[in-house]
Amino acid sequence: MKKSLKLVVAILLSISMGSCVSKKEMLYLQDVEGIKALEDIVKVEPKIQQGDILSINVSAIDAEAALPFNLFEAGNTTSVPKPITYLVNSDGKINFPVLGKIKVEGFTTKEITNNLTSSLAAYIQKPIVNIRLTNFKVTVLGEVKSPGTYPVPNERISILEAIGLAGDLTIQAERKTLMLIREQNGKRTFVDIDLTSREILNSPYFYLAQNDVLIVEPNKSKINSSVVGANTGIILSTISFLISILAIVTR
Repeated sequence: MKKSLKLVVAILLSISMGSCVSKKEMLYLQDVEGIKALEDIVKVEPKIQQGDILSINVSAIDAEAALPFNLFEAGNTTSVPKPITYLVNSDGKINFPVLGKIKVEGFTTKEITNNLTSSLAAYIQKPIVNIRLTNFKVTVLGEVKSPGTYPVPNERISILEAIGLAGDLTIQAERKTLMLIREQNGKRTFVDIDLTSREILNSPYFYLAQNDVLIVEPNKSKINSSVVGANTGIILSTISFLISILAIVTR
């Protein structure tokens, strides 16, 4: 009977050990120790894609000269006029007042600003162009505290910042094999991300692009505990039955 009790204890210990998470599995950037040499930070600017929405404002010394290039939504005359936005169509273009269709896909907002400023110089003196990408957003799913889609007003966000927006990874999150899904130029890319390595800081995927999806998978402990949890009743019933049989046999 004592042997059977030892067996039960061993089984329970093995189950509990299988659901434990080690410190090494929890840490980010594990290979960064002490003070390292300063590394250049890559300046990343998002490139405009089909389906993006741009806000474009044109101003000049002569305010009236800039009016034809700023369209507003028709609405209640008592409300403040709302500037229209420009949807990038399937050809990668927007239809801009006076200038007509302009190719914007594949360019940064800075490049489009420079191009528009040059084109508008033929119509108004010293034009000032301000462009914003209004639909920049990223999605974080899986083992995070607050999964969801998050807007990014400054058009720049790193993987670590996106995880921060989602409330950080849970204790049961896999930190070595996160999946990043990116759609660009009509293609979908799947990238494995390892948050435990400093190499992620130099990765071209460290800064996210608009509409990126980051999926955080559960770690082995979460998967194992899920299996055990689903079968706990069966396991306990089986152990109880075996103990009863052993008790009868050893009498």
